[in-house]
Amino acid sequence: MTAALIPQTTVFDLAPGDGSATWRIFLYQPPGEPPAEGWPVLYYTDANAVAGTAADTMRVQAAWPLGTGIEWGVMVGIGYPVDDAYDGVRRSWDLGPPPGKTYPPFTADGPDVRTGGADAFLAFIEDELKPEIARRVPIDTSRQSILGHSFGGLFVLHALFRRPTAFSRWISSSPAIWWEGGGIVAAAEAFVAKGDTHEGRVMLLVGEYEQKLAPFQVGACDEEKRLANFEESRIVDHTREMAERLAMAPGLTTQYVFLPGETHMSVLPATINLGIRFAFGRDPA
Repeated sequence: MTAALIPQTTVFDLAPGDGSATWRIFLYQPPGEPPAEGWPVLYYTDANAVAGTAADTMRVQAAWPLGTGIEWGVMVGIGYPVDDAYDGVRRSWDLGPPPGKTYPPFTADGPDVRTGGADAFLAFIEDELKPEIARRVPIDTSRQSILGHSFGGLFVLHALFRRPTAFSRWISSSPAIWWEGGGIVAAAEAFVAKGDTHEGRVMLLVGEYEQKLAPFQVGACDEEKRLANFEESRIVDHTREMAERLAMAPGLTTQYVFLPGETHMSVLPATINLGIRFAFGRDPA
């Protein structure tokens, strides 16, 4: 029996110069010759979970541009050297904005869970990963996008406010805006108030059942607890409000997408599909 491979995707591990950590990179390369200016590129988090989805979404649509409006591009998934879909400990550190906090272990024998490493993770992407990708494949540096879901969506917003010229298109799905007191809201307000013009496009997505019970959850879960979680996180409200806030930032074109029928996890494949259209579409607006 032969294990299935992710189409057109090369997987390799990459560590920063100081060897402090290792990330697993899923590099999708389109067929054919690159454009003269290089390929557009989409970076995305949680690659262990969605690299296959991203590759298939791209290859079945970009091959038919007149039917989909999607052009070929490079995709760079950032994951971890694990077999599971997620490495919760690493993910919490990488995607959580500073200053961060320390939480109990996920398992009895596991390490403490720390947040606050988002600046270091962004520096890895800018200083280590981007040059490595450019060494392997020609990239159009004027068309670079980034996508993240949940904690990853929070990271995308943090990166926008920290380094607004790092990417031209930003895709934040179900962002954990409420996390650790909602500090990202103050960062957004300061970003908008500064008034600097940063040309770019932002897409914020959220699912219908991220703030109310889905039909299949009624009678099948601790409804009181789940509703209390919804009241704390307010993901739909926070996402819509963030889109309204960022629409006031000079130069940014902001799009809010509400996805009927989707939960916090089922929204992920839809995010990949719409994110690829946003990053590589001939008319992403």
